[in-house]
Amino acid sequence: RQHTAESSKRRTPGMAAADTEPPVHQANRVQVSSTKKPLFFYVNLAKRFLQMHEEVELSGLGLAISTVVTAAEILKSNGLVIIKQIRTCTVEMRDDQQDRDVHKAKMEIVLVKSERFDELYTVGMNEDDDSHLGEQS
Repeated sequence: RQHTAESSKRRTPGMAAADTEPPVHQANRVQVSSTKKPLFFYVNLAKRFLQMHEEVELSGLGLAISTVVTAAEILKSNGLVIIKQIRTCTVEMRDDQQDRDVHKAKMEIVLVKSERFDELYTVGMNEDDDSHLGEQS
């Protein structure tokens, strides 16, 4: 397993976004919010993305960082992924309510499928299907 953590980067005026982070709309990126969805929404979404891609990136700002880390750890502890890379930076955003620029911490965790992903994912899906059999009337 390879874990890498890049030091925090601050985007300065005039620095292109491409210099500090990948494009915003990647097909394999899960953008995590701390308020919009529950934790397991992001865990399950990452699993679905991993069915289509060899790797997935979990990304979160500010308070969502703890959800990013927890989701990654759940996937890792279940043997579905290996953590390939961890990136952190500080991004400058406009707070329109307070009419000023604010700095937010950002974390991105790149996960790759484990060798057993397909086997474990299929078993998990079958267990979910079986759990609903007893509920039918």
